[in-house]
Amino acid sequence: MAEAEGKGGPPPRKAGQGGAIKEGVRLYRLKRWDLALQELLLVNAEKFSPEENTELAYYLGLCYTKLERFDDALLYLEQVVTSGQDPLRVYQCRMTLAYIYVLTKRSKMAEFELHRLANNGFESAQLYATLAFAAWTQKHYKQAVDYYEKALDLDENNTTALNGLGYVLVDSDIDPLRGLRCCKKAVDLKPQSAAYLDSLGWAYFKNGELIEARTWLRRAIEAAPQQKEIKDHLRVVTGEV
Repeated sequence: MAEAEGKGGPPPRKAGQGGAIKEGVRLYRLKRWDLALQELLLVNAEKFSPEENTELAYYLGLCYTKLERFDDALLYLEQVVTSGQDPLRVYQCRMTLAYIYVLTKRSKMAEFELHRLANNGFESAQLYATLAFAAWTQKHYKQAVDYYEKALDLDENNTTALNGLGYVLVDSDIDPLRGLRCCKKAVDLKPQSAAYLDSLGWAYFKNGELIEARTWLRRAIEAAPQQKEIKDHLRVVTGEV
């Protein structure tokens, strides 16, 4: 299972900013996103400085992203980008916008955001992995491989890129054996990921190793029993649901 990268946590908040949103930020960092959102929506921003308004928009955008309320997230993340106050935050918000665009099947918009970042010198493994995922969703498999390889040139242990590259190589039959090696490494580095377990199971299947394929796909479905793609892979390999 290929995956997008882009829901990472925020960088540390600078001291001295408005204290009214502290509780929302605290809950966000505890991954209690519903409660964090409720708290942030109660904030009265009428007397906020521009910087404090941007801070509030930033965390609202991240909460909505975590809760997969993407239209709401776009509204607030775009406010942060437009403000241009903090280059690192603008970078993260553009990355998150690209992630949302990919998931909502607006890959061309994702590519626009990502190429803009790359042209401004913000190259990263995360950026190239997201570009690769956007290419994969459009069935541009060789381009996806190229982007994943660029991501791994920057970070050879980036699990998103390893898993994504492995999945594309096996699923498109470009190089199933190399894809299997990539998927193995991703699982070695992050053994609890259902997406990576699924990719490894599918890689074994595409390499004709059915016993190993069943083993890993069953582990994947145990970790994420509602995930449709894992169910589909397991059904193909075993006939199970």
